[in-house]
Amino acid sequence: MKVHEYQARQLMQAAGIPVPPSEVITRPDEAAGAFRRLDARRVVVKAQVHAGGRGKAGYVKLVESAEEAAAHAARMFANPMVSRQTGPRGVPVRKILLAAAVDIEQEYYLGVVVDRARRTPVMMASAQGGVEIEEVAARDPGAIRKAWFHPHLGLQRFQAQALAAGIGLRGAQVRSAADIMLKLAGLFVAKDCSLAEINPLVRTPDGQMLAIDAKFNFDDNALFRHPDIAALFDPAEENPAELEAKQHNLSYIALDGNIGCLVNGAGLAMATMDIIKLHGGEPANFLDVGGSVTPEGAVAAFRIILADPRVKAVLVNIFGGIARCDVIAEALIRAAQQVGFKVPVVVRLEGTHVAQAREMLQKANIPQLRTATDLTDAARQVCACV
Repeated sequence: MKVHEYQARQLMQAAGIPVPPSEVITRPDEAAGAFRRLDARRVVVKAQVHAGGRGKAGYVKLVESAEEAAAHAARMFANPMVSRQTGPRGVPVRKILLAAAVDIEQEYYLGVVVDRARRTPVMMASAQGGVEIEEVAARDPGAIRKAWFHPHLGLQRFQAQALAAGIGLRGAQVRSAADIMLKLAGLFVAKDCSLAEINPLVRTPDGQMLAIDAKFNFDDNALFRHPDIAALFDPAEENPAELEAKQHNLSYIALDGNIGCLVNGAGLAMATMDIIKLHGGEPANFLDVGGSVTPEGAVAAFRIILADPRVKAVLVNIFGGIARCDVIAEALIRAAQQVGFKVPVVVRLEGTHVAQAREMLQKANIPQLRTATDLTDAARQVCACV
């Protein structure tokens, strides 16, 4: 689960990490008042959306008057933000953060993720803050310092101080940055984060260390332990189809192609998307119905896939281990009756009760439904349909 920057700031403030004062607005006419209440010489106006590239898109602006703040807020609210991460349609802006600007002498990067190779969290730090860390890693891997730590023991102060010194900090700044790292690492573990990132952490001319932007993602599977974090969820920022899929315990992610995919198992879903691309097609979604899928869940999956106007064909790829092929066949028949197949549906079934499933589909005599002998045949057929 993602949260907005203003929510990440609140979490950091609660953890004792220094953050400049800010206000959140939901209407353009609130901008001027927020600017005045911040009582700062300069204010940063920042769109609150779950997408990166805000600065390059013109949705992060430094202003010096209440009138400027109001003008930029009105523009941001009126126009969807389009960036490399949003696609050409962009995303609407529903909330804007106004934050007191600070003079910056140097920008740094801090981030905590789980290192899956070492099966432990890792704190990363770099003197190249303010830019995408992926670009830094690709261009200059040595610019990123790392310290791995046990989740029960936490990041140790000597590790944090070594990281701070390693990115060029000296004296009191080492202690300040180390303190922020320790609190960020503690927040990461305590709240079951999958990402806790401060970018940039800045050093001001008078030596202060401040977090002026942050990004937090949380493990969905651990939200039951954190009702305070679950309450931060903003459904308006999510794809409606993905929200509907969650209600039916389906794993769905919308993509940019035109071939819908309905698969049981995440690994098989990835392989299915790969073979579609191998044969020249583009998957429209990742959809894993799981091993305990019901006919109702599978029908809901078809509704979600077929509601996407870009979908020109659907590939159903079921390997019946835990999930039974006859359950999927029943769902296909129900979906054809209740939803209607307006595009070709290619079906590949193997595994538990596959003979019964094939017989059911044959008797149903669904015009748009085609069966495949194996996965390669299925991929070829579905790619030929678009």
